[in-house]
Amino acid sequence: MPVLEPFARDAKAVIDGLVTTIGQVIRGKDEAIRLALAALLARGHLLIEDVPGVGKTTLARAIAACLGGSFRRIQFTSDLMPADIVGVSIFNSTSRTFELSRGPIFGNVILADEINRTTPRTQSALLEAMSEGRVSIDDATHDLPRPFFVVATQNPVEHFGTYPLPESQMDRFVLCIRIGYPPPEDERTLLREQPSGDPVTVIEPAITADALFSLQDATERVHIADSLLDYVMAVVGETRASPALAAGVSTRGAMAWARVAQAVALSDGRDFCTPDDFKSLAVSALAHRVVIRDPGDAITGTHDDAARVIADIIDHTEVPI
Repeated sequence: MPVLEPFARDAKAVIDGLVTTIGQVIRGKDEAIRLALAALLARGHLLIEDVPGVGKTTLARAIAACLGGSFRRIQFTSDLMPADIVGVSIFNSTSRTFELSRGPIFGNVILADEINRTTPRTQSALLEAMSEGRVSIDDATHDLPRPFFVVATQNPVEHFGTYPLPESQMDRFVLCIRIGYPPPEDERTLLREQPSGDPVTVIEPAITADALFSLQDATERVHIADSLLDYVMAVVGETRASPALAAGVSTRGAMAWARVAQAVALSDGRDFCTPDDFKSLAVSALAHRVVIRDPGDAITGTHDDAARVIADIIDHTEVPI
């Protein structure tokens, strides 16, 4: 057994505690919680594609509560404007100056609800915030709070009145996951207990901002062997060569896959990645980044179609020993 660095052992205890804390309000979904935390540790953002009522909002609010940070919810609609997200400068007649009225993007954990229901122009305002950690208002640049974590949602069932996210924006999410319905025994318990009030209020801050930043720094120190980098390049190359795909995984996507694999390894108490770290994350990290092509050479397909292609590539790509 390799000798683990202390930062990996300590990190596992902290992350396990966060999973337990959030699991108080998201029952039976430890895997989804761990993936969400992995996205946060990788300094990325999370896209949840799922049906209503499975806990997407609760998960985002619980993460914010654990961080002791601010939570902001933005309901994306067809008439939402960029200024509704980032804010505007308002003229103060008393001081004869323009004052910034900050939009809801100025928070630590942002729930971008039904992100595909707004126009590309408004989506691009969120894109700048996600990629740069800052926003531009009237030619002035404003830094966003740290930590800054976007949890975006979209419904895979409802397509009417939606604006599909462009590949450039999909590529900004380090992971795309589904929470799914709880296991029957947990769902039965929820039905019996019917908790009154807001369940998230039971969560106390479990980690400081500085401790989170230390975990994010520790994630970057997790070792990835050269053979695993070769494996990543092989899989990415297959997505670009696949006749089933009109667009493969970008360089940004490959880097994000590697970073979130480091986060998963750290949460498991290791200071090194294994092939299973990459394989287990392949669909969540890559499927939303590729574009399906049908036999007629048109660009089409769903996330499930992309997931099947990625899974097939993983199955047929040699894993380093």
